[in-house]
Amino acid sequence: MGRKRRRHGAGFKAKVALEALKMQGTVQELAVRFGVHPQQITQWKRQAVGGLEEMFSARRGIDHREAEAEQARLFEEIGRLKVELDWLKKKAALFE
Repeated sequence: MGRKRRRHGAGFKAKVALEALKMQGTVQELAVRFGVHPQQITQWKRQAVGGLEEMFSARRGIDHREAEAEQARLFEEIGRLKVELDWLKKKAALFE
């Protein structure tokens, strides 16, 4: 019978990755202590290290604001195109 896949929350993953980064024991010891596969700990550790640079990036807030501005512009364009489409459908119905 197969084992059911467990889902771990972000807090748990962060805790395990932090322990691995602190080198509080070998990956094998951490795997036994937290009840996860050693490869999973290695993957979470790699993700944590990869995300550190972005976390300390000064542009992170700027990029977020730019993304929100772009999203607002796109929603405006969608609204405008929807109005145009509705108008064209109404006019096309007159010629049917």
